[in-house]
Amino acid sequence: MATNSLRGMHDILPSQSRAWQQLERAVRELMRGYGYGEIRTPILEKTALFARGIGEATDIVEKEMYAFDDRNGESIAMRPENTAGCVRAAIQHGLLGQGLQRVWYSGPMFRYERPQKGRYRQFHQIGAEVYGAAGAAIEVELILMTARLWRALGIEDVVSLELNSLGTLEERQAYRESLVAYFSEDVALLDEDSQRRLHTNPLRILDSKNPEMQPLIEAAPRLHQYFGEASTAHFETLQAMLNEAGLHFSVNPRLVRGLDYYSHTVFEWTTDKLGSQSAVCGGGRYDGLVTLLEGKSSPAVGWAIGMERLLELVKVVRGESSNQPPHAYFVAIGEQAERRALSVAEQLRDRVPGLRLWSNAVGGSFKAQFKRADKSGAALALVLGEQEVLDGTLTVKPLRGDGEQCVLDMNQTVERLVQQIAGD
Repeated sequence: MATNSLRGMHDILPSQSRAWQQLERAVRELMRGYGYGEIRTPILEKTALFARGIGEATDIVEKEMYAFDDRNGESIAMRPENTAGCVRAAIQHGLLGQGLQRVWYSGPMFRYERPQKGRYRQFHQIGAEVYGAAGAAIEVELILMTARLWRALGIEDVVSLELNSLGTLEERQAYRESLVAYFSEDVALLDEDSQRRLHTNPLRILDSKNPEMQPLIEAAPRLHQYFGEASTAHFETLQAMLNEAGLHFSVNPRLVRGLDYYSHTVFEWTTDKLGSQSAVCGGGRYDGLVTLLEGKSSPAVGWAIGMERLLELVKVVRGESSNQPPHAYFVAIGEQAERRALSVAEQLRDRVPGLRLWSNAVGGSFKAQFKRADKSGAALALVLGEQEVLDGTLTVKPLRGDGEQCVLDMNQTVERLVQQIAGD
């Protein structure tokens, strides 16, 4: 069908949007509590921003990025992630010279990859970024934030935290050379992707899920063997602070993340409830990215969460989340009542904060309207007929549980609705 959505681009329907709203509300409250301010960056950026920031040899830039020339011949891209865009904005608007900066974002990202459950070509991310803090303490804060979010969503028992350190750029470069030499001795054992990465991004070989390569990867040199005292101390401090906070974690020396800009701490929250798509949140420190994008040197650290995958996990753990039913459904019988119904409904909404009141608004017989009222899931039906119009009253009929039908004036109706909301 010509009018279907593009492959990998999905609609979020009204029956699904409540779960999104609940997550977005939880995130806003979380960020407000930790002093993070929202940043909103453009979907379109110069392609060079991602090629330089993410790394030209990464899968994202090589295979997945939506990039094209605009009418002026400039290469632009739809953002595949938002860390580079946030850094660009911080540099452009002088945020890095204003002391410690805590920012967060949410919105759509775009990658051309094979669509599967929880992974789309247009997907949504939540992220938090901090500029101007070099120590392990800010990394611990970011990790503890995510742990608090899991508790708010009721999924803390099905996610696990993994940590690693990538050291400094110089330490990683020395390790990279050792890794290339090691894998080159058995290059025939590498799969096609790993052979391609051998001389472009060899650390990503460690992250391969190919079972035939696991013995070779397990025997590979470890990055920690190349750390100096400062990198070792930084990682040990991080672990000590997480232990002090009572947060369980495991050290995974094969955790390297997929982007070139990371240094020192990297982490992932993973789950075994979503099949092969185990990562729920990932992040780490990327001190070199600011200077790479021609900004004044500044420490930087952050994380990102895929919203679709997180919502899928919440659904697996807690079940489907349906839309909230109305507190009351407004039924209007007769020509005069239909003319006045919407006006009366607006008065009730004005006087009862938080009221979920659905108006019939499409006519129909008394029986048909009550059928719609019952189907809506409303607790009460508010009936406005010809007699109620004359008397300035409403008939209130309970649709759920016990209770008797009664005729109330406007003030009494407001009191009844307030009681209904209080007991909701």
